[in-house]
Amino acid sequence: MSVNRHVVIIGNGISGVTCARQLRKLDDQVQITLVSGESAYFFSRTALMYVYMGHMKFEHTQPYENWFWEKNRLALKQAWVKSIDYGSKNILFQSGEKLAYDQLVLAVGSTPNKFGWPGQELKGVQGLYSKQDLELMEENTKSPVNRAVIVGGGLIGIEMAEMLAYRKIPVTFLVRETGFWNNVLPQEESELVGRHIGSHHIDLRLETELKEIISDDQGRVRAVLTSAGEEISCQFVGLTAGVRPNVDFLKGSDLEVNRGIKVNLNFETNLPDVYAIGDCAEFQQAPAADRRPIEQVWYTGRMHGETLAHSLAGKTTSYQPGHWFNSAKFLDIEYQTYGTVPPVWDASQIDSFYWEHSSGKVSFRMLMDKSGRLVGVNNFGFRLRHEFFDQALREKWSGTKVISKLSQANFDPEFFAPYHLEIQKDFKRQFGGDFTISKPSFLQKLFGAKV
Repeated sequence: MSVNRHVVIIGNGISGVTCARQLRKLDDQVQITLVSGESAYFFSRTALMYVYMGHMKFEHTQPYENWFWEKNRLALKQAWVKSIDYGSKNILFQSGEKLAYDQLVLAVGSTPNKFGWPGQELKGVQGLYSKQDLELMEENTKSPVNRAVIVGGGLIGIEMAEMLAYRKIPVTFLVRETGFWNNVLPQEESELVGRHIGSHHIDLRLETELKEIISDDQGRVRAVLTSAGEEISCQFVGLTAGVRPNVDFLKGSDLEVNRGIKVNLNFETNLPDVYAIGDCAEFQQAPAADRRPIEQVWYTGRMHGETLAHSLAGKTTSYQPGHWFNSAKFLDIEYQTYGTVPPVWDASQIDSFYWEHSSGKVSFRMLMDKSGRLVGVNNFGFRLRHEFFDQALREKWSGTKVISKLSQANFDPEFFAPYHLEIQKDFKRQFGGDFTISKPSFLQKLFGAKV
């Protein structure tokens, strides 16, 4: 590849930074510049909540030392992009500066959804996505907040609820669905999470929508009005009803933009030498049967960056997403999913096995097709190994084989409570299967680990 070639990546999140790092490994000569107005250095977005809670300082969220970038000859430009001239291959910054590129990667991420609610621009009303949002949240909760209202029942909403509750700010959670995140989770898992939220003294209101945010005489939020006509007094409102691709500033040009930036499976846009990856990319066709055209997950963002780097290094590589997986945290309950577990399924095509611990905080679900083959898994409250389920899905194991080997999936087999024992017993009771129930390890017995 040309020594003088300049690749500019707009966005220094996981997609953009992964692309830059991988490209440098593959091509020692290419000039690489990362552009971001949000922050000078890459940071872990999922760690922002711990900064607010006082568990970390912001600099602790940066995975790499500051010298890393210069050592690897990855130039950093902290600036906000105003517009892009694709014909002359120039980026215009809000400061008036310009930057030329040979190849451009758009990794501009997401922005919180707003749905035109009256009062959504008031002081004390915000989303949570960027470093600037975290700083605004610090400012918005500096004055006494007697109650906060969160609108939207997704993962960002539960993070914000935990942040506020940690600061002993009472929280009311407005969720329009009949169950928490039940557009993603099956009923039992949704109910488990809902009960857990309530056990943390968070006021969860299901089937309740925001109608209006009411202002005081200073232009700051003083209350919200719900769809049921109830007025809830509050001094902070978190808008967490999902995110959308951050593409508004790219519209109105020759770049093809729908909800996100339209790309093919090589991450190529409709313009030559312009690519898009991560949250802002929208595939012209879904990359797999169980995938959506827009993938807004940390793991997929990293895979986008790795894949495109190979193409930029001269070896055109199409995106192969593999089996779906994700993880999250609902307060202190960890969640993992592997394969396909939709909120509802056709019982004539799919068998479901569900086990829940008596504590109501630990569960395991496995879906199988009618031949008994593994389709997908959800687990709450304990960790299972990704590589175990990736292998099981890749090799098309039966559900019985998965359950029989479940002890091997334990993330921390010695000190983790051996939930697999009860899971195996319950599966055998419901579905049968010729396998031996595992036995607790010596250390599990020694330390009294119980299911």
